[in-house]
Amino acid sequence: MVFSSLIFLFWFLPVVLVLYYCLPRRFRNFILFITSLLFYAWGEPAYIVLMMISTMLDYSFGLLLDRPKLSPRKRKLIVTLSIIANLGILSYFKYVDFLIQNVNALLGTHIHSTELPLPIGISFYTFQSMSYIIDVYRGSARAQRNWVDFGTYVALFPQLVAGPIVQYNTLAVQLKERSENIQMFAEGVRRFIIGLTKKVLLANNIGILWQTISHSNLDSLPALTAWIGIVAFAFQIYFDFSGYSDMAIGLGLMFGFRFRENFNKPYIAESITDFWRRWHISLSSWFRDYVYIPLGGNRRGLAIQMRNILIVWLLTGLWHGASWNFVLWGLYFGVILMIEKWWGLKLLQRLPHWVRHIYAIFLILVGWVLFAFDQPSLIVHYLQAMAGLNHQPIWNDSTVYYAYTNAILLVVLIIASIRKKQPPESSFSLVWYGFLFFLSIAYLVDDTFNPFLYFRF
Repeated sequence: MVFSSLIFLFWFLPVVLVLYYCLPRRFRNFILFITSLLFYAWGEPAYIVLMMISTMLDYSFGLLLDRPKLSPRKRKLIVTLSIIANLGILSYFKYVDFLIQNVNALLGTHIHSTELPLPIGISFYTFQSMSYIIDVYRGSARAQRNWVDFGTYVALFPQLVAGPIVQYNTLAVQLKERSENIQMFAEGVRRFIIGLTKKVLLANNIGILWQTISHSNLDSLPALTAWIGIVAFAFQIYFDFSGYSDMAIGLGLMFGFRFRENFNKPYIAESITDFWRRWHISLSSWFRDYVYIPLGGNRRGLAIQMRNILIVWLLTGLWHGASWNFVLWGLYFGVILMIEKWWGLKLLQRLPHWVRHIYAIFLILVGWVLFAFDQPSLIVHYLQAMAGLNHQPIWNDSTVYYAYTNAILLVVLIIASIRKKQPPESSFSLVWYGFLFFLSIAYLVDDTFNPFLYFRF
């Protein structure tokens, strides 16, 4: 079940809201826990058991860590076992077939793959559960003794399958002490409609252009058509994922939770360092807090800092999927960030703003090519087309057609990607949001193209 579906909008969400606000307050976490399990079971009925096992393991490990007078050695052993268990489950379902395929290719063996489908959202809820154990181990949070409250944290449906990744120390108090009010609920509704509009009206429509171009013959793709295509993908993935994050944040507000922002106008970035402070902020923060800083961060000299950046970005690439293109994508950005940390940022500061912006956008778009295609040959062919090295004209009639028919949409996408925060509520804005909701629903009723890119992660 996705947020941008009619069954969620007109059946699941209304029922959950009625139950949540009509039953006594002491049952509210229980309602969220049970309905979150139903939400997940709608798309993954078999893997609900896997998520429950992961939840029970970390709940138990947390209680063990909270025992008084536990020696530092035993505490370290417990957190190590928890991390091994979490990463073991994640690796088996997400990476074991990738490992088998590469072993077979390298050694000529014929090991059979498991062919298990990837559990939806496993990367997101695994990282959340790990953050709980690490926070308890560090002493930045107390162990959660109420099993329902902990289950609510792990399974909370607004951000269960696609984030934002919520670190436990930012939500621990809210699990017990949150207050819902009309203003907060209205803010949540507004934020949800913004996200729904991004996803349905913007991401889905520009996604059709990307589908058309990316599935054409790449060997005969004109350079400008290739650039239009990757710009379309850049907008699709941004409005798709940021739209879903907006909907998650909006739903959280409806139930009294405040999640941290996950995007901050990433396409206005003037360096790759700046871009990754603005894109998928919850993932970047997770790797910073639980990998980069524990490895030493930037406190142990330039060489160690470069090593840490490379490790973090190799892991970031693998987190996105068991495929060599994601590894290459992670290393690509890791190397650029290393160069920027070493001397690149100092050089960029001497350049005009518009030059820095073009630099960042160019590298981001090249990176999206690595991200979008899972076959090395397709990556090479598309990059050749973008560079005009495929012996094709710079543009043709199709290029003009794509640009002409999508010109207004592209202008809207540019404006929407750099827009400032919304103005205060007014009678006009209420009508405007109602109109956007109506348009989104009309589109969902009439159209079948409603993918969500981050479900595969």
